[in-house]
Amino acid sequence: MSIDDLEIETSRLILRPIRWEDFEAWAAFMGDSEATRFLGGVQPRSTAWRTMMTMAGAWYLRQPSMFSVIEKASGRWVGRLGPWRPDGWPGPEVGWGIIRECWRRGYAVEGATAAIDWAFEHFGWSEVIHSIAPGNVASQAVARKLGSRNRGAGRLPPPLERESVEIWGQTHEEWRSRPNP
Repeated sequence: MSIDDLEIETSRLILRPIRWEDFEAWAAFMGDSEATRFLGGVQPRSTAWRTMMTMAGAWYLRQPSMFSVIEKASGRWVGRLGPWRPDGWPGPEVGWGIIRECWRRGYAVEGATAAIDWAFEHFGWSEVIHSIAPGNVASQAVARKLGSRNRGAGRLPPPLERESVEIWGQTHEEWRSRPNP
């Protein structure tokens, strides 16, 4: 399957690789101080461009990278989530970031569930992690709903080595044996 043809559908979402048409919504999301509070903070438009291009380029050079999250009902970009494993990362991660106006709708859990299924199937991962700031109660709740548990303090590679994170996660076997939601 070509990356350009890749789409994962859930009941309310489409997950697909990042496209140029996502940039305006991406930049707005990365400019929202509350939405990015636990994602490294606000990024000026030029930095948001570089971040988006990094994730988009990862699909073509290395895989995996995060998906754009498209709301089926409206066709709009509502976030980014999915498999992500930058160099030096503490493990194979599925992370999430949803625009603020779509919080509390279950999109992070719905999309992350599909992304974890897909990552285990396509990459042969033995585990999945989520790097979560200790104060990020909302993402901790998402991780719990996914069946992950807090494995303790973690460390990210430079230049993020000073960021305080906890590593949440589970093995592939735990994922497969979890009760279906």
